[in-house]
Amino acid sequence: MKRAVFGAMVGLLAFGCRSDAPPAGGDLAGQPVIPLRPLVIRAGQPVAAIAGEQRHLRNVRKLTFGGENAEAYWSHDGRKLIYQSKRKPFDCDQIYIMDLETGQDRLVSNGKGKCTCSYFLRGDREIIYSSTHLRDPDCPIAGRVVRGRYVWPIFPGFDVFVANPDGSNLRQLTTNDGYDAEATVCPVTGRIVFTSTRDGDLELYSMEPDGADVQRLTDREGYDGGAFFSHDGSKIVARSGFFKDDADRTEYFTFLKQNLILPTQVDIVMMDRDGKNFRRVTDNGQANFAPYWHPDNHRIIFCSNIGKDKNSRDFDLWLIGEDGKGLERVTFNDTFDGFPMFSPDGKHLAFASNRYGEEYGETSIFVAEWVD
Repeated sequence: MKRAVFGAMVGLLAFGCRSDAPPAGGDLAGQPVIPLRPLVIRAGQPVAAIAGEQRHLRNVRKLTFGGENAEAYWSHDGRKLIYQSKRKPFDCDQIYIMDLETGQDRLVSNGKGKCTCSYFLRGDREIIYSSTHLRDPDCPIAGRVVRGRYVWPIFPGFDVFVANPDGSNLRQLTTNDGYDAEATVCPVTGRIVFTSTRDGDLELYSMEPDGADVQRLTDREGYDGGAFFSHDGSKIVARSGFFKDDADRTEYFTFLKQNLILPTQVDIVMMDRDGKNFRRVTDNGQANFAPYWHPDNHRIIFCSNIGKDKNSRDFDLWLIGEDGKGLERVTFNDTFDGFPMFSPDGKHLAFASNRYGEEYGETSIFVAEWVD
């Protein structure tokens, strides 16, 4: 078996909710809350646990085989995952949905351009994802290393789209001439939150499911994105970049003008659901991203290369309290683990990893039973 390293650090989610959120469990504009039923996961194959991980992860299953697969997020009924995958015959990431009982997956994007950041709208009757296909139906190409520095491309052709779960009835939600991506859905109201460069920096915005009522949530220099809303809809967790000095600031905006960012130092932050009371959770000088709320709404699971060289792509999953205390390592794989998301009932964790890759660059989706 060949060791695989993470082939492409893909963009994460932005997750938010309007401040007048109704109590969790309420109905919203014809999108009823889906009742959860016991789930028996038959998809994929069981794999051996890695030493040290049994504290939280049991009955680990590998769901995808071959290609680069990442950002797998649960449907609201907890029975499906929607994710992006770079696999033949496509040159760029496309969006797929997998049924966790049968293991069957299907393409739901249109096969054009590059896709990222997919999610189920509340009620599971529609999906959203970002795509560059209107700018150019071909796959956009961008280098991952510029002057010896690892970078993330921020493709200006990305817009947010909504479609039926089978990919039909595709409609455009954002029309900004820039980057609109990292979109997800509030579990309480169904409001969409996303990351955009429309005001000259990477900021968080929210909008209604039809694209109306766009509101800016963050207003600070530096990258803000990849956010998730707490399960009760009261708080947002995100990732943000901070400047050490004026040279750091200049470098950030120089790269941003080239539609690039340096991800080597980003921290986990949190804020109220309207963007107020912004505060830092981590401050360790490393690359911290892909945060998601633990079911208790007070701890955060995230991805980081803590303890490694700041340019290392050996990432693990970690838990931390919203107060920045109680740091605990969750995974011990010696390549990449990231993009964690708890199932709606809190009993399973989906994540992406390079573990058990058969080819260089292979990234797979895994699911495990969660043990607190």
